[in-house]
Parts: sequence; structure tokens; C-alpha cells
Amino acid sequence: MFNDLKEEFIFCFIEGDRWKWLVDGFFITLQITLYSVLLGIAIGVVVAIVRSTYDNNAGTIRNPVGKAVLKVLNAISKLYLTVIRGTPVVVQLMLMYYVILVSVDSKVLVASLAFGINSGAYVAEIVRSGIMSIDKGQFEAGRSLGLSYTQTMIKIIIPQAFKNVLPTLANEFIVLLKETSVSGYVALEDITKAGDLIRSRTYSAFMPLIAVAIIYLVLVVFFTKLVSILERRLRNSDH
Repeated sequence: MFNDLKEEFIFCFIEGDRWKWLVDGFFITLQITLYSVLLGIAIGVVVAIVRSTYDNNAGTIRNPVGKAVLKVLNAISKLYLTVIRGTPVVVQLMLMYYVILVSVDSKVLVASLAFGINSGAYVAEIVRSGIMSIDKGQFEAGRSLGLSYTQTMIKIIIPQAFKNVLPTLANEFIVLLKETSVSGYVALEDITKAGDLIRSRTYSAFMPLIAVAIIYLVLVVFFTKLVSILERRLRNSDH
């Protein structure tokens, strides 16, 4: 049994240096995930601020132009959330690659934009829930110190909101990491596609798929541990 597994391991990964495909796929997956997370957080924070500002202040804004602009931005944000959360990420990825950015050569860029825009919709609702959980007295305290609404959001509200929703954001990051496994639909050679290529060359499915599963598992455990350490440090900083 052990000898059979050893021979299959050598056949799948050592012969032809096929293990290099997994290594290359590993770095491509990390690249896509990192870029997507940064883009998703940027989009999510902006959309969350627009949505929470509208919910909290739509009835009190006296400037008709400002009120109209905020109403339009909120409508756009709601449409974005509805469309992105209501359609599969695979379809969004294929639309981005085959229709919207068909002239772009970088598959990593296309995938990062697709996953980042998708993640931004979920991050937006996570951050918005964090903002709405902050006591309104915090807003009033910031304004009483002479801070503008924007300054109050950036310096007081957003940092507290992020601390409150960090575990949920971490889960979104882990989900995003695993969602990138569909990148093969646009012929991007990530970890999953690398495993599939090895399977197609060796006609052995067990070893490549187990290797892919183990790599994803190790990544998830590693990042979960990092997040738990960050959470612990944030809790200690409160004391």
C-alpha cells in the first residue's frame, strides 16, 4: 500500500517536474486573493459609507443637491449589491474575461477585478452592519470636537466598525480564497487548475486532488490562525 502511494506520488509530481505546476498555481492563487481582498475592502468601505450615511441622514439633509446626490449614490449601491450578490461568481468571472475586459491580456488582473468586485458586495454589508452597530453618541462626540462628518467616519467610526466585524471579514477572506478555485474557467492556472492539469497528464485523480485539497486546507488554517492572533491583540489593546 505504502509503495503504491509512493510510486503514484513520484509519477504524479516528481516525473516531469509536475510539482512546479502546483507551486506556480499556489503563487497565482495568493496573488489573486491579495489583489481581490484589497479591491473588495476598498469598494466595500465606500459602499458601506454611502449606505449607512443614507440610512442615518437622508431625512435630515437640507441641501437639496447633496440629498439628491446621496440618493443617487445609494440607488447605485443597492443596484450593485443586488446584481453582484444575485449572480454566481463564475458567471461574473466569465463575463469579465470574455465580454467586459476581452482585450486585456493579464488573466490575473481580470480575475482579481472579478473576485474583488464580487467580494466588495459582501464586505459592504459586513462593514455597514459594523457602522450601524456603533452608538450614535460616537457620531455626536466627533462632531462636538469640531470634526466633519467625513473626519468622524474615518477617525472614529470606521476603526471601531472594523474591530467589531473583523471575524466576519476574516471569514469572507477565507471564502474568497476558496472561491478563486474557479479561475480555471478562464484558463488561469491556479492551484485547482494545476491539479487538473496533472490529472489530465497522468490519468490519476486521487493524488492531484488530495494535494490541492491539502494546500487549500493549510492556507485556510494558516490565515485563520493569523486572524485569531490579530483579534487577540485588538482585544488586549482595549484594556
